[in-house]
Amino acid sequence: MSRKRVLITGAAGFLGSHLCDKFIAEGFHVIAMDNLITGDLKNIEHLFKLEQFEYYHHDVSKFIHVPGELDYILHFASPASPIDYLKIPIQTLKVGSLGTHNCLGLARAKKARILVASTSEVYGDPNVHPQNEDYWGNVNPIGPRGVYDEAKRFQEAITMAYHTFHAVETRIVRIFNTYGPRMRLNDGRALPAFIGQALRGEDLTVFGDGSQTRSFCYVSDLIDGIYRLLMSDYIYPVNVGNPSEITLKEFAEEVIALTGTSQKIIYKELPKDDPKQRRPDITRAKEILGWEPKVDRAEGLKRTYEYFKNLPQEEWFKQPKEFKSY
Repeated sequence: MSRKRVLITGAAGFLGSHLCDKFIAEGFHVIAMDNLITGDLKNIEHLFKLEQFEYYHHDVSKFIHVPGELDYILHFASPASPIDYLKIPIQTLKVGSLGTHNCLGLARAKKARILVASTSEVYGDPNVHPQNEDYWGNVNPIGPRGVYDEAKRFQEAITMAYHTFHAVETRIVRIFNTYGPRMRLNDGRALPAFIGQALRGEDLTVFGDGSQTRSFCYVSDLIDGIYRLLMSDYIYPVNVGNPSEITLKEFAEEVIALTGTSQKIIYKELPKDDPKQRRPDITRAKEILGWEPKVDRAEGLKRTYEYFKNLPQEEWFKQPKEFKSY
């Protein structure tokens, strides 16, 4: 029996690489696609020896050609951290618009089911807490974060348009803060930033007064939720994340306790439009997908710290990527 074929864009990134592992384990033929602007081949190099895995170095903002049949497409190509999308705002907008358009066109041509990776950032700095899928958000379209927030909001809109007008089978996952192995220590997000600072013996930097909240989901839980959504019959957005909420100050203190660092917390000015609260309402995921997270934060943090601690020490000190913007 021939294997079902799945295309995963952004496949060399944090989430994309874990999705490649998941679909290989489930018996699929995986076609990975990434232009490596933020991804890293090290995340998927263990799969290159497999005959059921192939890799295309390609920018999905340009026309996509994949020979042969396709059963599923997962569109995960996009910068996802502020340190990236603030440096490459045009590419961020293009991959969310042109890239999504190209993926949807491919899904239509191949009669494939497509799942697009949206984000809790569509809710902006929310006036509703926790955030459920019926909340339309509070987003500044021309602020520094607007390039990412609005790219994802447009992505959802065009995905639903392709479903409505072209009868493409579409799924939309709204991803909340996720962490685990293969994150970049220097990608600017709270968890790898805190652990990286602890490993380097630096003080941990908290922006604002630390009272803003986040909810962190371990990567294996997120991947399970995404897989369940793809295989479901549900076409509307679904929040996937861990509703266990914590302030960033408390989170920094947890990292200090875990790593045993003697460093202290220092405070810097809160970036413009930084969300004050973030916690998913996962009622829909529970009811429709039978999904909820299983890995608690203490266990997930321990696994993630062990991963980072065992990296070569030069990785601890690696500077953020520099990008050519256009």
